[in-house]
Amino acid sequence: MATLINTAKLNDIDPQAWLADVLSRIADTPITRLEGLPWNWRPARALMASAA
Repeated sequence: MATLINTAKLNDIDPQAWLADVLSRIADTPITRLEGLPWNWRPARALMASAA
């Protein structure tokens, strides 16, 4: 857990926002998708805006 939080910080991402978002979406994500890693993460709001 500490590694994930520090990786988020190193990528200028709020660890709490990232973790809350990833945990809320984890049940719907196939194991083969790794977009939730801190260096690839985009908030759900940003994903919805780019899809529109």
